[in-house]
Amino acid sequence: MVLLGISAYYHDSAAALIQDGKIIAAVQEERFSRKKNDNSFPINSCIYCLEQAKLKLSDVDKIVFYEKPFLKFERIMDTHLNNVPNGLISFVSSIPDWISKKIYFKRLLFKELKLIDVSITKEIKERFQFVEHHLSHAAAVFFTSNYLESAILTIDGVGEHATTSIFKGEGNNIELIKEIHFPDSIGLLYSAFTYFLGFKVNSGEYKLMGLAPYGDPKNPETSKYIDLIRNKLVRINQDGSVKLNMKYFGFTRRMKMIEVRKWEKLFELKKREPESKILQKHCNLAWAIQNITEDIIYLLAVTAQKVTNSENLCIAGGVALNCVANGKLLEKLKTNNIYIQPASGDAGGALGAILASYFIGTGNERNINMKFDPFLGPSYFNVKPESLLKGNNSINYTSYANEKELVDRISDLILEGKIVGWFQGRMEYGPRALGNRSILADARHQKIHSFINEKIKKRENFRPFAPSVLEEDVSSIFNFETVSPYMLFTGTVREGYRKKISGNNYDLPILERFEIERSSFPAITHVDYSSRIQTVDANLNPLYYKLLSKIKEKTGFGIVLNTSLNIRGEPMVCSPFEAISCFKNTHMDYLVINDYLFERS
Repeated sequence: MVLLGISAYYHDSAAALIQDGKIIAAVQEERFSRKKNDNSFPINSCIYCLEQAKLKLSDVDKIVFYEKPFLKFERIMDTHLNNVPNGLISFVSSIPDWISKKIYFKRLLFKELKLIDVSITKEIKERFQFVEHHLSHAAAVFFTSNYLESAILTIDGVGEHATTSIFKGEGNNIELIKEIHFPDSIGLLYSAFTYFLGFKVNSGEYKLMGLAPYGDPKNPETSKYIDLIRNKLVRINQDGSVKLNMKYFGFTRRMKMIEVRKWEKLFELKKREPESKILQKHCNLAWAIQNITEDIIYLLAVTAQKVTNSENLCIAGGVALNCVANGKLLEKLKTNNIYIQPASGDAGGALGAILASYFIGTGNERNINMKFDPFLGPSYFNVKPESLLKGNNSINYTSYANEKELVDRISDLILEGKIVGWFQGRMEYGPRALGNRSILADARHQKIHSFINEKIKKRENFRPFAPSVLEEDVSSIFNFETVSPYMLFTGTVREGYRKKISGNNYDLPILERFEIERSSFPAITHVDYSSRIQTVDANLNPLYYKLLSKIKEKTGFGIVLNTSLNIRGEPMVCSPFEAISCFKNTHMDYLVINDYLFERS
């Protein structure tokens, strides 16, 4: 039984393939097209998945799409009709596309698949299946978890009608319990602040999350912002359901997120333009909406567990990538029974759609004894350095046939303060680099944070970096008592590793009140002592585990700075050619591709 899953046409298009319930491959289209958050049909991803399984398109039993286009069209039509005569421009711009393409969705899907295999006939349309958006999210998390039963909470911008859903997962079944419908959306509320603070919607939300800790919760201005949001923008009920005041939002009436002038008047603050200076006011507003989002998610989580009578909790959807909120949820619920899978956003919908189709109501057996393996993308084992360098004499390379020698050499370089690109095995599924497409550095280095942001990643200097830490060491360094293999929870550095230093590591004027104390691991500690933690175990990533173990052997700490192997505005690198290009165009000191070490001559 072979199923091919597809998510497309909104953002983060992807494809995934399972065979007899086993996940064979899953990857985002952006990794091939090199267009960040690519929303086009994932033709390259489909081809990769089929090649990985050594199958042709005609061998696939079901082709499953991650949402139901007709239900989505129904919601769009309802929205336009409910806002007559407003929204005419939005209606005129969107409806022709729906009429010409998406209403005849099977025809569109067939046309796209024909580009993969010209020999397919219209008979293949009988294999098409469509799974509701939030059910795809729910299946992606529940069926990759180790739970036989669980509450499932999905939160994002919007699917067809639902923006937040509570399900009960039990065995091979997922039952819908409660929903919040469009336009009342926690995801769109957060995206509205992303837009107002000068970041790009559907890709800049993590920047807002990273900016929030610079806000001052003791500042009266921050308290004022919280009151304004709660009293003017959104009503929050005790069960976590929300009601947006649509007077301040524009996404139902026109092609924009918010009514900018009303927001500027409300907050007495001009909308921040992209790349412009960040003020303390911006940080305080970011802290306010992050704090409110955390409160909403907590209320929803409590409700989800209550109505499903479950101690376990699975969370999915784009909002599940808010690792700060996830970390706070662990603390508030006082539980370790929270599971989030690494591709929680729309990319994960491709996998969820086929898992839903394969398991729900079929009696097909689940294996709940294995940890979900996120390394589902392409690998490149037959790398020839000469073909990568193409006669470039400015880069030398060394081959390490012995794994121990490679790990020993790379650990030495990292501890010397060098910045090392690390390219190994199959690429990660989801937005986080988990040790196969990573840039690594010493977590103890005081100035390396700013250097990587400015000279390598070429991104905003306020943004923090995450640590990879040996699973067995995490609780000794952080106030964190569980595992986080997919870098989806934050924890704070233990008090014993906080120390006073002089100077400002981040060289930002907004950080004046943060200059007193830092951490023994300043490269991976945010201004509130938090870190987005990845725990590393020997089974999921054995070579990366050996590298961290060697670092621990030499320093006493099995920890390293880990950020994705890319530069700002580009997707994580996929192939060795892209890794070499990233190396050449940045100030990385070294690059490892499999067992080859590249360095500048």
